[in-house]
Amino acid sequence: MSNRLKYEKSPYLLQHADNPVDWFPWCQEAFEKAEREDKPIFLSIGYSTCHWCHVMAHESFEDETVAALLNRSFISLILRSAAGICVVPMQDYLGLDNSC
Repeated sequence: MSNRLKYEKSPYLLQHADNPVDWFPWCQEAFEKAEREDKPIFLSIGYSTCHWCHVMAHESFEDETVAALLNRSFISLILRSAAGICVVPMQDYLGLDNSC
């Protein structure tokens, strides 16, 4: 399965392009879909060389059961860490009013 990340340039986002999670890069379309479907946003932030980001991807985002839950209950956004480093992957949930 391929998702909309296959068109991105970031190595980190491209690593998730074949996940069963229906990932969005950070874009207006994701927020509009969340509002339209009345779903919170699942936000994941990581970096391509982060060991724990790879562990999280393998143990969670490549898992069909986890992906089904995320796809059913959330609009999933994934971001590359702007700092260029990542000690641990970060996940959070955002409400439609941008609350955490």
